[in-house]
Amino acid sequence: MSEPSKRSTIYFEPEIHKALRLKAASTHRSMSDLVNEAVRQALQEDHEDLAAFDERAAEPTITYEELLNDLKAHGKL
Repeated sequence: MSEPSKRSTIYFEPEIHKALRLKAASTHRSMSDLVNEAVRQALQEDHEDLAAFDERAAEPTITYEELLNDLKAHGKL
């Protein structure tokens, strides 16, 4: 059995609130549903970013100068 939804007060900028109300009406979804989806997507992106950082943790690092020299050596600059 799923947990009941939690209630919270969120303050939107007037323009954001208006856009959210209009989108909710035009898509026949609640404002809460739209906000939950947006937050869920943002959290998923964070999770993916952290996973990418973990995957690349062992990669060697180079300085900005070394990067520029490498790009120049390979005709990219």
